[in-house]
Amino acid sequence: MADEPVAERPVEQQEDEGGPIKSFLEHLEDLRWVLIKSGAAAGVAMLFCLLAGNYVVQILEWPLSRAPVRHSRGTQGVTVFFGTNQLGAFRITTNDPLAALAGTNSSVRLRLAPMAVGTNLLLGVAAENDPEASQLARLPIQIINLSPAGSFVVATKVAFYGGLVLAAPFIFFFVAQFVFPALRLREKKYVYRGLVFGAGLFLTGVCFCYFVLMPVALAASVQYAEWLGFAANQWRAEDYIGFVCKFLLGMGLGFELPVVVLTLVKIGVLNYRMLATARRYVIVINVTLGAILTTPEVITQVLMAVPLQLLYEISVWIAWYWERQDKKRIAAQSRE
Repeated sequence: MADEPVAERPVEQQEDEGGPIKSFLEHLEDLRWVLIKSGAAAGVAMLFCLLAGNYVVQILEWPLSRAPVRHSRGTQGVTVFFGTNQLGAFRITTNDPLAALAGTNSSVRLRLAPMAVGTNLLLGVAAENDPEASQLARLPIQIINLSPAGSFVVATKVAFYGGLVLAAPFIFFFVAQFVFPALRLREKKYVYRGLVFGAGLFLTGVCFCYFVLMPVALAASVQYAEWLGFAANQWRAEDYIGFVCKFLLGMGLGFELPVVVLTLVKIGVLNYRMLATARRYVIVINVTLGAILTTPEVITQVLMAVPLQLLYEISVWIAWYWERQDKKRIAAQSRE
């Protein structure tokens, strides 16, 4: 049986043994083309994000506009309107000249309106309580550039991170073309499933961070700065863009954990006992990721670490269920 020619073996057996055998130089040539095609895809995607940088920046600034910021003691939120048009939103302290107009409410609308006084037309100001804001207001933070090269740094970061996201499907496809011929048919099936579920979990993690976690983290940053007595109405553009991009990518990659773990379980590298034993180390890793990728305060770190730990626990229980089903199947076959 060992000397049986490959061409005469059953088709199922040939497919289960992987693709054709290549020499070392042929593998190097395939790897070279994978790197060339991946680099070309990443370069085109980065160039596209560089040309559309203003739109990408608007997308990255959206969580900041949705960040709920509570007024700290001694500060008030003032929104200025001219007619029905909002001119701006400001935060003032009790010793600010506008405090006399704002009164004692935490959130106030100052409405500008023309007033006729004799033959003169003056601009009057009327203070109104802001029922929509009450104790909670949304404060726009100004993203500013403080150096001649700052805008180029921001554009480079936007192009780099955005290009990686856009080119990721093509890069995965090129890598799969290189790796899949060496996998068995059973392993290919599990890797295909892992890629599909992995893409969905990655998008879920990014959306969770973008719509839920990011506004809370930004609001906590403003609150902490004000608690320390610092002004927090202006941030450097390169710092903000870098923080948001790393946060989003880190959360998306963190949500990939179940796919990686369960794929390794199906292939046979990991099992339920190994995953249960590693639980304590995973907790430390998730807390560390929360401390590195988020703002340095406990609430945001917990909001990131808890979903990651829950995903790991789900992976452990799925591995236990699979192992239990395999034992039942083996026991049924032995009885037959």
